[in-house]
Amino acid sequence: MVVGKMKFTFQKRAKLAQGLWLLSWLATLGGAVTFTLGCFLKTELRRRGEVMDNTDIHCVPNTLIIVGLASMGINYFASRICQDALDPGRFQQWKTFLKPYFGCSIFFTTLMLISVILSYVMKGSLETSLKIGLKNGIRFYKDTDTPGRCFQKQTIDRLQMEFQCCGNNDYKDWFEVQWISNRYLDFSSKEVKDRIKSNVDGRYLVDGVPFSCCNPSSPRPCIQYKITNNTAHYNYDHQTEELNIFIRGCREALVNYYMGLMNTIGAVVLSIFLLQSSVLASVRLLQTSMEAVAGQENVEIETEGYLLEKGVKETFMEYVDPVLKLLLLNQVPLVLPKQL
Repeated sequence: MVVGKMKFTFQKRAKLAQGLWLLSWLATLGGAVTFTLGCFLKTELRRRGEVMDNTDIHCVPNTLIIVGLASMGINYFASRICQDALDPGRFQQWKTFLKPYFGCSIFFTTLMLISVILSYVMKGSLETSLKIGLKNGIRFYKDTDTPGRCFQKQTIDRLQMEFQCCGNNDYKDWFEVQWISNRYLDFSSKEVKDRIKSNVDGRYLVDGVPFSCCNPSSPRPCIQYKITNNTAHYNYDHQTEELNIFIRGCREALVNYYMGLMNTIGAVVLSIFLLQSSVLASVRLLQTSMEAVAGQENVEIETEGYLLEKGVKETFMEYVDPVLKLLLLNQVPLVLPKQL
């Protein structure tokens, strides 16, 4: 069954070729935008790589970069094809390249749609990665003299100030780790000794947070130590003094930031995908409408164009069968030992 059958006069074929030329260059620009967005997202993810546990989320920008480059090449060839569309002799030169062209175009256009879907469904992987990464970042905050962790404190402090957040889930995460290095503790002090002895792991734990958790919008000077002790500060109640330090956890802040970024990129790439699909459909209509002109003396005759000569399933198998046969030919036959 023929899919998308349409009739074309010479004037309609000319308008289709002209419109396709403009559309293909717009799609080429769209490919450049997709590539740029992929590079931007890749850079943003690498900036926070120290607080991320895995790189699964990088599949989104990597796919966008590959698809963007492929889209520019595909649409450049589409513009060249439509320039020769109205000359049957020159158009026949493209005939041997059109089938591989459509195969590559369909593959990368589908990959573009997959990248859009990934940009919306990677929230779980991103959240898990940040949960573990931030937990380790807070735990190694004090290790400014340890190779490989020297800049962990700077990274966490800048992160908390930039995103106005504190801790992993919230500011109480700092109560569970020793974030002050031993080199800055006076072990001759009774208070320090008592705190270390009171902890089974021998850690110096305080109900305090780093300075980067302080909210500059607070009307009073920042209280970063003895946060939960109301009697240690005048006219203070830690449950109501929400403006004194940032309440939101950094994991929530980063997830919201990156998902907002990826959702916006996904919407832009989805519009580029629709544009790319239009180019692909137009090239196919132009190709099939010009095939009937081949060998005719009168090039201005009315012809028919279509998207698929057969059904979707039959067309899919037509492209897949050669690949499957090639894979089967390359398989090493299993030789069974002869029975004695």
